[in-house]
Amino acid sequence: MVYPVSAVVDSEGAILVADLKLPGIWKVMDGKPAIYFQGSPEFGTPLKAVRCVALDQEGKLLAGDSATTTVFRFDAEGKPQPAHTGRIGIPTAIAVNKAGEIFAADLEPGRHAIRKVPAGGGEAVEFAKVQAPRGMTIDGDGRLYVVQHRGDLLIRLDAEGKSETLVAGQPLKSPSFPAGIALGKDGTVYLADGYNHAVWKVPPGGAPEVLIEGEPLAHPVWITWRGENLLVVDPRAKTPLIEVTPQGKATPIELKVPAGP
Repeated sequence: MVYPVSAVVDSEGAILVADLKLPGIWKVMDGKPAIYFQGSPEFGTPLKAVRCVALDQEGKLLAGDSATTTVFRFDAEGKPQPAHTGRIGIPTAIAVNKAGEIFAADLEPGRHAIRKVPAGGGEAVEFAKVQAPRGMTIDGDGRLYVVQHRGDLLIRLDAEGKSETLVAGQPLKSPSFPAGIALGKDGTVYLADGYNHAVWKVPPGGAPEVLIEGEPLAHPVWITWRGENLLVVDPRAKTPLIEVTPQGKATPIELKVPAGP
């Protein structure tokens, strides 16, 4: 892998990894990486600058691309198709509710917002203004959890886009780079922090506390679930995919020699 920045685990246990500098997406099954989609350096082509991946309510792969300001949905043939009209400038995270509505965090300067795409497709419209969204996830009630590197660290948006502050200010050790976010079944929030080489956990109603810091983490930028454990994406670590238990035990995922492009 060249510079992995995001990952999601599908129903078969495959890890789909967005690689910003491939550019494209890897599929890792049983420790074996293979290229799922190879992007092109040509202007205007899909996934030239892929930054995030997610699954929709049907398990189809979504990928956010800042080069085309578009979130793509992969069809049955494994080809990316635009999931909306209009622009999503720099999509840094994607979440989908039970109805199939797509939410995308947009980090483009001057446009910081969460954008919403109707379930059947259509124009991406502003759902809520935010400060500087780096990561986002959604709970069973359709509430969006957004981690920001300016303003309040952690906010939650209800179905109408009304914001509630969960962690005020930026209390992580400075300098920090909060990015990826994962939500536990008990309401605990987990945050990847590149500058502190750490994963933080935020208990419901509590303050951030370090779950794990330092080796094998070097610059973690994404976090998601892989079964009962957390999957951390770290483009600067010796092994870019690292499994972390909710108790903070880290195990790098050894990758076997990948198939060529």
